[in-house]
Amino acid sequence: MSVLRVTHLVKRFGGLVATDDVSLTVEAGEIHALIGPNGAGKSTLINQLCGELAPDGGRVELGGRDVTRASVPARVALGLGRTFQVTSLLEEATCRENIAMAVQARAGLNFRIWDRIAGRQGIWDQADATLAGTGLVARVDVRAQDLSHGERKQLELLVALARKPRVLLLDEPMAGLGHVESAQMIAQLRDIPLPMLLVEHDMAAVFALATRISVLVYGRIIASGSVEDIRENPEVRAAYLGAEDALC
Repeated sequence: MSVLRVTHLVKRFGGLVATDDVSLTVEAGEIHALIGPNGAGKSTLINQLCGELAPDGGRVELGGRDVTRASVPARVALGLGRTFQVTSLLEEATCRENIAMAVQARAGLNFRIWDRIAGRQGIWDQADATLAGTGLVARVDVRAQDLSHGERKQLELLVALARKPRVLLLDEPMAGLGHVESAQMIAQLRDIPLPMLLVEHDMAAVFALATRISVLVYGRIIASGSVEDIRENPEVRAAYLGAEDALC
C-alpha cells in the first residue's frame, strides 16, 4: 500500500488549470522528488496534499484513507509532516521549545502551551532526544529568530520529525542554503528512515537523494522514473528550456 496516493487531482483558478489530472504515489522507503520549472504548479499541488487548498477534482489518500476533504490538523494527526520553502517557526522560542511544542501537539496537548510544557518532563526528554546528534545540539537554548538560515532549516525539519510523521512533504529544503549547508541537509535527509515527497530546484540534491522523480510542467506530470530515466528524457530536457547543465 502506498503511504501517500494522489489520483487524478485537478485544481483550477478561473481559466487556469494549475493541477491538471495529477496522479502520483509515495511508497514506503522511497524519496520521491517532484521537480519542474517555476510556475509548474508544484506549490499548488503541495498545498492540496497538506489540506491548505481544496482540489476541484480527484482524490488524496494517506495510509489508505481518503483525506481529500480532511483539514490540515486531521492530516497531521494521520501522519503527514511538512517543511516549508520559507521556514515557519515560533521566532521567540528556543530550538528546544520549538521542538517541545511539536511533541506536545502530537500528544494532543494544544491549550495553555507553556503551562503544559513546564510541567511535563517527558516532553522535554523527547525534545532532547530529537535534538541529540544533530547540528543544533549546541544551540538548544538559542531562539529561532537568532539562528542562521541553514540552522532554521534544520530546526524546521526536526520540528516536523518531532510529530512522528509517517510521510514527509519537503518544500524546497535547500532553498537559500550554501554549498556546505546543502551538503549537511542532504546528509541529514539521507539518515531519516521515512518516505518523503521532495519538492526541490537543486538538481544536485535531487539526484543525490531521489529514488524516483516526477516532472511537473504546466500542472501536468510529463514524466516519472528513476534518476537515469529523467536525466535522459528528451521531453524533460525540453521543459527545462534545453538547459543541459540543469540535468547533468
